[in-house]
Amino acid sequence: MTTPTSGAPTKVTLRLLEKTDREIIKLDRPIVGAVYKFQHDFRANPRHPGLRLKQLEGHERLYSARVNADYRALLLHLSESEWLLVAVKHRKHVYENLDRLSYGINQVTGSIDYVDLEIVESGMLRKGRPPAAPAASRPAPVAPGPAQERPLFADVTPEQLAELGVAEPLIPVVGRLTTDEELLGLVEYAPRHTGEVLLRLRDAPYEQVLEEVTRPVEVKDVDPQDYQAAVERTDTTVITTDKDLESIIEERDFGRWKVFLHPTQKRLVTRRYSGPARVGGGPGTGKTIVALHRVKHLVDRLGPGHSKQVLLTTFNKNLAADLRARLLALGGPEILARVEIAHVDQLATRVVRESDPGSTKSRIDDTRALNEWRQILLETGETKWDAEFLMDEWTQVILGQAVNSRAGYFKARRAGRGRSITRADRAEIWQLTERFTQRLDEKNLETHRQVAERAARLEIERTARLEAARASEESGGLGNVHAQSATGVWQRYRYRHIVVDEAQDLAAAHWKMLRAMVAPGPDDIFLVGDTHQRIYDNRVTLGSLGVHIRGRSAKLTLSYRTTREILKSALRLLGDERYDDLDGDDETLAGYRSVLYGSEPVVRRTDSFEAELDAITEQIKAWHDICREDIAVCVPTNDMVTQVTARLTRSGIVSTEITADGPRGDEGVHIGTMYRFKGLEYQRMIIAGVQRGLVPRASVEALRRTDPARYEAECKRARSLLFVAATRARDALTIVWHGEPSPLLGDLAAMADSC
Repeated sequence: MTTPTSGAPTKVTLRLLEKTDREIIKLDRPIVGAVYKFQHDFRANPRHPGLRLKQLEGHERLYSARVNADYRALLLHLSESEWLLVAVKHRKHVYENLDRLSYGINQVTGSIDYVDLEIVESGMLRKGRPPAAPAASRPAPVAPGPAQERPLFADVTPEQLAELGVAEPLIPVVGRLTTDEELLGLVEYAPRHTGEVLLRLRDAPYEQVLEEVTRPVEVKDVDPQDYQAAVERTDTTVITTDKDLESIIEERDFGRWKVFLHPTQKRLVTRRYSGPARVGGGPGTGKTIVALHRVKHLVDRLGPGHSKQVLLTTFNKNLAADLRARLLALGGPEILARVEIAHVDQLATRVVRESDPGSTKSRIDDTRALNEWRQILLETGETKWDAEFLMDEWTQVILGQAVNSRAGYFKARRAGRGRSITRADRAEIWQLTERFTQRLDEKNLETHRQVAERAARLEIERTARLEAARASEESGGLGNVHAQSATGVWQRYRYRHIVVDEAQDLAAAHWKMLRAMVAPGPDDIFLVGDTHQRIYDNRVTLGSLGVHIRGRSAKLTLSYRTTREILKSALRLLGDERYDDLDGDDETLAGYRSVLYGSEPVVRRTDSFEAELDAITEQIKAWHDICREDIAVCVPTNDMVTQVTARLTRSGIVSTEITADGPRGDEGVHIGTMYRFKGLEYQRMIIAGVQRGLVPRASVEALRRTDPARYEAECKRARSLLFVAATRARDALTIVWHGEPSPLLGDLAAMADSC
């Protein structure tokens, strides 16, 4: 056995291989603490006698070092000053299986593949069939047995597996897989690219996997001995401080993503686009991470300065606060100093106040606005229209198309609105909307939709003045693009780049405003979103609003958050609905998959509300092995939030409500309505109250006869809410209700256990 040459520097760079941190998390806390101390000591001096660093027999680059009396770290020696931590194992498992450890540079991806065949095969055994029973002492009569199961990848040759980039030591193992459970057991411990290839290959032909999974990460002319180049292409984390490893362990995926992006994601982040670009993908595929890295990339290209030339925005107030915290963690205060972070209604309010600083109107939300509509209907005795319909007509058609006259409303398009209306109907509706807006004016109130529409008009007018000034300057006139306007606003575009998270939730007015805030051109607008998660009734076609993304769209398909079992159930909640891609075409989750596996979701039916509360309480108590803050209860109404909170309090379980401003407290189980969980994630999740009359709400059922199109739209929105709620769960999901289940559960309801 040997150690690195004595001329090597004392301090070294230590990297952590992806998946190694996930194995460390599973160790007992005292051992994790020993790993923290080990990495500190190793970075300071790997040759310290107490670490007992030694080369493993039969391996050129693989070394072991002492973590504590029983555990050893396995490290690849990349260069004189650089090491890669690939595993932490009990010492007996290290030395008994040296011939089962394999590593090398993947000749397709150029990254480092580390494979522990003993762990891979034991993982397959745990997930697959039980081991065969010991042979009997006496030969038993041979009975005809079932036909040999056909291998999963019988139609794929070893050469094709190699061309796809499957790790070479695993190719013979892949050829023996016969069940999906065995496949998942292999994927859990295989190199990431190998796992992605095999999961996609299970659902798609070789040629499609080659184009979708392998080609985007393929590297030409790979040097099989250049480990320093290979490690830069490998999902690793450089540990430079004592807090780095702890951050990765505690922050899970975000801790890892702060320093490493999947090659497919990195290409989307660093690409130069000729105009607006969109990245789609299902929950947990890293869309928000891509958006944050895109912001950092754009800031890095700005050059010196202090102005905030990049806007990062989203629809939800909670999400905006979360984006700020994550961007700070990703890039530090230097990046944050160049970025404006605001939710889109906050941005609209700022624009309007610049124009009318003396305005004293109060903003009201949609719930308050809906109540005002109901009051008008009561006062007028109107029964032909319901408040929800009028509210939607006003926001989607009148405000959405900037209609400002009765004649304009007669000409307005109503595609997708469902219920057809006559010219006389339009006259009645226009009269009611005039009465509604007058009522708001009298009460000194305005809705966020009104503010957004006014902000859009102001920004469009501002842009027109800017372009006119520029045209005048170019023609030799006296115009000056830096001259102040009458409102005191400098005549230049507000931002050089705009990045939008959860883009599917923005309304038409928001997009008009954003389009006017940045000059059309390369890298102007970058948006991420998934219309399957659209929980607000904001349906737009971006091309009609000047945001042309056609030809500049990409999709992420690999979920890093939700297990395959939860993902499968969540997709069933979407039913057969069709979803758009924000540009007039259909959006699908074809190819959407996960590299994680776990337990099947628990589906429970109870006979009463009290029994449902009992079931919620029992489930939380059963999850005693994790922090309360990693558990959430999602319900359809605010009343249920109050009732669940009270029940948990009586049971001695601390909880905190999620409000529009985020969790009210720092401790306890998080409880909130479905809308509050957008953009959040938890280890374990309970969705309660999933019953008829609540999901969707009872008033929706009446629309089945009176307005079928609107009924379908409301059911579709409720499906998206359920989908969002279900995919907040990382490891475990429980769905519970009392009485008759929601019709949206479909065949999931048939799986219910009665309690």
